[in-house]
Amino acid sequence: MHGDEAAGRSTFATRTAVVTGAGADRGIGQAVVRAYAQAGWAVVALDLDASAAEAVAARVADEFGVATHGGGIDVGDESAVRSALARVGERIEDGRLPPIGALANIAGITSPIAFLDSTLEQWERVMRVNATGTYLVTKEVLPGMLERGFGRIVNMSSVSAQRGGGVFGKVAYSSAKAAVLGFTKALARELGASGVTVNAVTPGAVDTNIRVGSTDEQEAAIARDIPLGRIASTREVADVIVFLSSDAASYIQGATIDINGGSHLH
Repeated sequence: MHGDEAAGRSTFATRTAVVTGAGADRGIGQAVVRAYAQAGWAVVALDLDASAAEAVAARVADEFGVATHGGGIDVGDESAVRSALARVGERIEDGRLPPIGALANIAGITSPIAFLDSTLEQWERVMRVNATGTYLVTKEVLPGMLERGFGRIVNMSSVSAQRGGGVFGKVAYSSAKAAVLGFTKALARELGASGVTVNAVTPGAVDTNIRVGSTDEQEAAIARDIPLGRIASTREVADVIVFLSSDAASYIQGATIDINGGSHLH
């Protein structure tokens, strides 16, 4: 059954969670979509690969019986972001989805290129997807949250922003993810007691495909550097994001939640 068709059998979801970067099979975004659905949220899966996002939405609808929608989005392109969220808005207006209650800005790319070997084009691409993408999607979703007096925004940063790299991403990635932390704190302060919270998570090494090109030896070395002795699962990250979106997290505002197995202690 297609995700939109599942709306008829979903009677308990009162809020929709929007997740960007949801298409990759081993990605954090897909794990977040599944965790939200398992917790009873309706979910919107968005990804640069529209067909992958649609497939994720359909699988989640079948498995959990919640209303879903999958679609394409280029988070770094303002018109593409507006179009993607307009389609979500149409489904809310006609009752196929409940109002948006949470936004998880997961879409991101890394860059293992050393600073002096990098180009301006590479720098701008990493910043556009990670930092500008977070800005654009949040700006599109936030007005509705403020109007309803409720919202949970969770932004994906990285331990690389705190450590200055040291996992896989180099200067561009660490800079972009540090920008996400500054964005999170400033927006949280600006929104104050509006009913909308804004928080960030800073995962360390996670079992995904983001470290494209890393060898088994490199992966083993990363795990040895973690006090818990292993790389995180995507579900371990997803569960924290869903918690930050819950009513139980209503007094957490502007926080940075570390999910790094002790690899960065501060």
